[in-house]
Amino acid sequence: MPDYMYLLESRLSPEQHAALKSIAEIALAESLNIYLSGGAVRDLICGAMIRDLDITVEGNPARMVRELEKRDAQILEEDERLRHYEMLLPGGVECSFAAAREEVYERPGAKPELRWSTILDDLRRRDFSLNAIAISLNLASRGLLLDPTNGLADLEKHEVRALTMHSFTNKPVRLLRALRFAVRMNFKLESRTAEWFALAKERKLDDTLEGEEVGSELMQLGREENPIAILKEWGKNELLKAFHPRLQKRLPDYASLGRLLKVRDAMAAAGYRTSLWAPVIHYVLGRLKSRETSAALHRMEFRTKAIERITGLEAEATKIIKMLKGRKTGTPRETYAYLQSVPMEMMAFIQTEFSQPKALGKIKNFLYKWKPLRQTLPVAELEMLGMARGPQFDKVIEAFFQLQLQGRARNPQDRIPTLRKLAGIKEPKKPKPVKEEPPAKGKAGKKEKEKIKEAAGPAAAEQTRGERIRGAGKSKASAATPAPPAAPAKPGKAATTRQPEKAAASAAKKSPAPTHKKKPVAKKKSAPRKKAAPKKRKRR
Repeated sequence: MPDYMYLLESRLSPEQHAALKSIAEIALAESLNIYLSGGAVRDLICGAMIRDLDITVEGNPARMVRELEKRDAQILEEDERLRHYEMLLPGGVECSFAAAREEVYERPGAKPELRWSTILDDLRRRDFSLNAIAISLNLASRGLLLDPTNGLADLEKHEVRALTMHSFTNKPVRLLRALRFAVRMNFKLESRTAEWFALAKERKLDDTLEGEEVGSELMQLGREENPIAILKEWGKNELLKAFHPRLQKRLPDYASLGRLLKVRDAMAAAGYRTSLWAPVIHYVLGRLKSRETSAALHRMEFRTKAIERITGLEAEATKIIKMLKGRKTGTPRETYAYLQSVPMEMMAFIQTEFSQPKALGKIKNFLYKWKPLRQTLPVAELEMLGMARGPQFDKVIEAFFQLQLQGRARNPQDRIPTLRKLAGIKEPKKPKPVKEEPPAKGKAGKKEKEKIKEAAGPAAAEQTRGERIRGAGKSKASAATPAPPAAPAKPGKAATTRQPEKAAASAAKKSPAPTHKKKPVAKKKSAPRKKAAPKKRKRR
């Protein structure tokens, strides 16, 4: 149990973690048992990216859904018969709520009878063992793993295993689903499951696929990481005809899908995650005629808004490009304000489908330059300057962002001065440097020195006294050491050496002083010489 609690804490994004916390609080208040189940647990254990949260409720989840709506959640799809709800929670978290149920078949292939049941019965009626795993989110059993069909073993074997031999007979759409899971997770069909798959193909159960279930699979394809590989696997098993009879021969537009996936990966690297199901479906059915595409979408029971969104991609993209090339988006500020209202999937579609340098340049600037600037606004710096949060605070931040859109105030050293100017905060005056007074002379100077000595204390006095004693000792030692004796003069030359010296001295006294004045030359003070001992004359 602790391992799965650790997975819940570490593998979920902060937004998903906050969503689960909010859901658990509501469930506790409503006395409902809730479980994280299906694909979310499978991806959690396998280490794959968790796209959405699947919550199974023992009871009716309608009360939880209404309470979440009060907390700014949106309902995307609602099926009251199955008690199933697709929602978008705060932070962009996709989440589905479904009541735990059991399906009872009178005979294989017949329509099932629904019965509301417990979580274990709900897991046993599912399609494949890897989707029949759940983790408790309840206070008393948080982190408890429920695996009644041994799905963990199949995950370790990298196999997709159907739970019953009638799995494809009861729901032929599982033919598409089995291959989709196998390609996504790089698994293979379990041996008996592969036999049941081939038997269902022989009985031509793929010709009995219902439109709504096929449409749901096509929607799921738009959320896959590698839809091209899945489409090719469906085509290899002749399942593309489930979407339209002519699609098996005409094939989807694989080249455009490849370009779309490159754009999606570039946006994901910059931190933008968006669902591209509408552009993906557009390219899957792109080689059909417009009326054939519309007929296929209606047969798959897509809603009117979804059909308009898929078929109107090109017209909407043309309007956006025209706007980006016009005068109304001439400045970075106007372009940023306009693109704020454009969906991310439309920007991805325009980058994939059109080659308009001016429009594409503005979209790339918005995604990769201006949006990152918005995320690094100097909110903390403005608070440090002493400005309180409020309307005026937001105005200053917005004005600073507009300057950055114009290429100004982007250097770190310019941030604080610009904020001061926008907020009207003056810079603090620099303190004047304190001038040191020159030491006093005479008696006042002596008094100051005595005060300094008193402040330094007896230790400093002892130190200076020791230094004086050591200095006196060195001078006595230097005086006591006798100079080395001079070399003895040779006999007969002592008188000759002294005579020139006396003659030079007498000549200097008699010579008159020079008439011109010489500039005084600064004499270098030489070090005091040691007195040499008097030379002893040798007796002849």
